[in-house]
Amino acid sequence: MSGAAQRAVRVRVPATSANLGPGFDTLGIALAYGDELTAVTRSAPGALVHVTGVGEGEVPTDETNLVVRSAAHVFERLGRPMPGLELTAHNRIPHGRGMGSSGSAIVAGVMIAAGLLASDPEAPIDLSEEQLLAFATELEGHPDNVAPALFGGLTIAWSTEHGPKFKRLMVHRGVAPLVLVPSFTMSTELARSLQPKQVPHEDAVFNVSRSALLIAALTQSPELLMEATQDRLHQDYRGEAMPATRDLIRELREAGFPAVVSGAGPSILVLAGGPAERLAAADLVEQRHPDWRVLLLAVDTKGATVESIPA
Repeated sequence: MSGAAQRAVRVRVPATSANLGPGFDTLGIALAYGDELTAVTRSAPGALVHVTGVGEGEVPTDETNLVVRSAAHVFERLGRPMPGLELTAHNRIPHGRGMGSSGSAIVAGVMIAAGLLASDPEAPIDLSEEQLLAFATELEGHPDNVAPALFGGLTIAWSTEHGPKFKRLMVHRGVAPLVLVPSFTMSTELARSLQPKQVPHEDAVFNVSRSALLIAALTQSPELLMEATQDRLHQDYRGEAMPATRDLIRELREAGFPAVVSGAGPSILVLAGGPAERLAAADLVEQRHPDWRVLLLAVDTKGATVESIPA
């Protein structure tokens, strides 16, 4: 960076909720609630990270920070030297709650790298959507959270021998997401360890039918969301590790609200069929379970964005 002009980018990344009940490791939705970061190149090597909000005083503030490591991964994969960075992160996405915080951090790093590479005055590189998804998936391990964080809306993500793929869909305007966030956390690794390697044939067929129905419910027919969010592949197996989540989902569903585990949990996602239904679900939780944080959110339709700003 010696003698080179400073460059700066601003990145916004939404929270996500994956699985959505039956769509295990495949379906994800972007939520209009996210983190904002700015990155400025500097002459000194390494990284200096400032964090406010969620994770302040907890996450690494040097080059071991996940956002910085993710940006470095992109530069390395493209054979470019990683510039020194000063990163400022204003975080809102809860950590360890099933709202895609690690996937969003990875996407933030990938987008920072994309913005800096695109603004390189000597040899700019414009990354394609396929490259963005591939780099993020290499870091995350699976594309179900990073796809909606990158592209917004409802995404179907899958893996092929040529890399991860995705399809983005628009969510019906009647769908009104509600996220319920507890005070406790849940390890994604622990949640995955509770998943059996084999499931009964009838459970697999059940989830195939509900996953197909869920696409229709989210894009065309919100009145089908209650049936469409039924699951037999992962939620019951993980329930013992987060009984408060399991019990509140059961209570909400018995009251007629389409509640599911958000990602690996322990947060809960209610895919209400309209604003009135969402308010009724929120009211139930606020009255009976005041220790849960209630977030009335919209579907994020933009996904991650990056823009060049004055350094």
